[in-house]
Amino acid sequence: MAAVTAAAVSLSSSSSPAAAAKAKAASPSSPCSHLQFLSLYPQRRRHGARAVRVQVSSTETAEAEAVKKEKVSKKQDEGVVTNKYRPKEPYNGRCLSNTRITGDDAPGETWHMVFSTEGEVPYREGQSIGIIADGEDKNGKPHKLRLYSIASSALGDFGDSKTVSLCVKRLVYTNDQGEIVKGVCSNFLCDLKPGAEVKITGPVGKEMLMPKDPNATIIMCNQFIIYACSSHCSQRVPVFAPFRSFLWKMFFEEHEDYKYTGLAWLFLGVPTSDTLLYKEELEKMKEMAPENFRLDFAVSREQTNAAGEKMYIQTRMAEYKEELWELLKKDNTYVYMCGLKGMEKGIDDIMVDLAAKDGIDWMEYKKQLKKGEQWNVEVY
Repeated sequence: MAAVTAAAVSLSSSSSPAAAAKAKAASPSSPCSHLQFLSLYPQRRRHGARAVRVQVSSTETAEAEAVKKEKVSKKQDEGVVTNKYRPKEPYNGRCLSNTRITGDDAPGETWHMVFSTEGEVPYREGQSIGIIADGEDKNGKPHKLRLYSIASSALGDFGDSKTVSLCVKRLVYTNDQGEIVKGVCSNFLCDLKPGAEVKITGPVGKEMLMPKDPNATIIMCNQFIIYACSSHCSQRVPVFAPFRSFLWKMFFEEHEDYKYTGLAWLFLGVPTSDTLLYKEELEKMKEMAPENFRLDFAVSREQTNAAGEKMYIQTRMAEYKEELWELLKKDNTYVYMCGLKGMEKGIDDIMVDLAAKDGIDWMEYKKQLKKGEQWNVEVY
C-alpha cells in the first residue's frame, strides 16, 4: 500500500519569515547593502596563447548557484500526478454511495459521495478532480467540467486507494425573473444513484498539498462560501473537502513513512448546527488525539461573541489571537484557508496590531509566509 513520503523540512530560525519581515521593517534596503567584494582569488582560463585573469563577484557566484539549485518544496509533492485524464478522454468511474450529510434544518443540502477509480486516478490530499455532467448544454455540446476538491485521503474512504470522495452542495436558486434554477453539475452529482457512471478528469492542483513535516502545526480555516447567483440568491457552498482529506491521513490511517505528531487546529464556520459537516468524524479524531487536534466551531446564526457580534471564523479566531500569533511566528506553522475573501481580511485585521507590537509588518510577513508555502489560500 503506497503511502506519502514525509520528510521533516523546516526553515532555520535565521531565515524565518518573522526575521525577514522584522528586518525589512527595521532597516529599509539601500543600494550600498548589495555591493559585494571581488573574489580574492581570481580564476585563470586559457584564451589563445595568453592566460587571462577573470574576476567574478560573490554576487554573480551566488546567482549562478541559485540558478543551478532547484527549489525544494516543503509540501508532499513527490510523485504528484496532474491532468492524467482530460475532458476529451475522461475516466469513467462508478458511484458507490451517495449520502446527505446535512440535517433537515440546514440551508440547503450537502452530500458525500464515493466513486470507484480502481486506482486509475492517483491523487494526493489537497488536490481536485473535474466532473463532467451527463447530457448536453443549450448549444448541444457536452457540459463543461466543474472542479471539486477531493474529500478523501489518497487511500480513499475504504483504504485501498481505489476510490475518491467528494463533498458537494446542491445549488438551487431563483433568478431575477423569478425562475428556479438548478446548477447542472451539483444537481447531477447530488442525484447520482449507486451504480451510475460518472466522468472524471484530473487530478489537478498543488497549492493545497500537505506539508512534509509530520511535526508541523497546521491551522485550517473553513467557512461556507456564499455563491451570489443573483439578487435573490445567497447559496452557501462547502469547501471543507481538503481538510477532511488531511485529517483522515493524520488521525484515521497508519503509514510506514508518515506519523503526524504536530498540532492540527481546525476552525469550521457554518450558518447553523445542522450544517456542521462530518461532526461525528471530527469529534472522534479529537477523542483519539486530544494533544494533536483542536476543534473550534463558528455557527454564525446561533452563536455570538462577548460583544454580541455574530460568530464568524475571524470572530472565533480573535478569541485566540495571541496564541495564534505565537504559532504563526514558528518556522513550521502552515495556514490553509478556504472560504470567502472577507475571512482573510478579518484575520489580517486581527494580526496587524499583534505583529506591530513585535516590530513586524504583518502584510510583509504574510508575503514571506506565502513565499515559504506556509500561507495557502483558496478564497472566493
